[in-house]
Amino acid sequence: MTSAAPPPAGSTRIVLVRHGEPDHAVRGRCHGRLDVALSARGYEQMRRARRLLRHTPLSVIYSSPSRRARESADVLADRRHPVRLDDRLREIDFGELEGLAYDDIARRFPGTYREWMDRPTDVVFPGGERFAAMASRVRGALDHIRQAHEGETVAVVSHGGVNRIAVAAALELPPRRIFRLDQAYACVNVIDYLGDEPFVRVVNAVAGRRC
Repeated sequence: MTSAAPPPAGSTRIVLVRHGEPDHAVRGRCHGRLDVALSARGYEQMRRARRLLRHTPLSVIYSSPSRRARESADVLADRRHPVRLDDRLREIDFGELEGLAYDDIARRFPGTYREWMDRPTDVVFPGGERFAAMASRVRGALDHIRQAHEGETVAVVSHGGVNRIAVAAALELPPRRIFRLDQAYACVNVIDYLGDEPFVRVVNAVAGRRC
């Protein structure tokens, strides 16, 4: 890609890609574990991301098993790269909030909704997952990927929350600051690791969009 120089010799490059826009059926609705497909626009966004990464020599593509991520990874791979699924790369589980419109959540779960808006990394979703648990599994997955592909360039196609956790960890941002990191659909982030030392090269790059 033109927005990042080649990785330094001996480094491991992780290219984090958010999935494309999901189907319009979930617009305005809470969806983490909800398994939805890409929209037509989402497919086009991923084709643009593929063009953005056309000069990036990927060894493998890892993907969340969620349908919107799998479909995005398949577009990115274009039958040229293997795609491996890792359940730890899923988005957070919103539990009983999954599939509900945000207005309905505010009405049915007012306390949870207020805490979610005020302290999104501290809220406990009824029947769902804590942010700390998600962060732990995501960091574990990325550590495993780095160790398994030392010295290589690997793409990880997943979700906005996963990408924010990865970039925030590299920048040593506290959890409450992760939402300062914008993550558009089909955006690309690049982190190089020299040993365990991360260097953030690109954040939230979108093909065809000027900074």
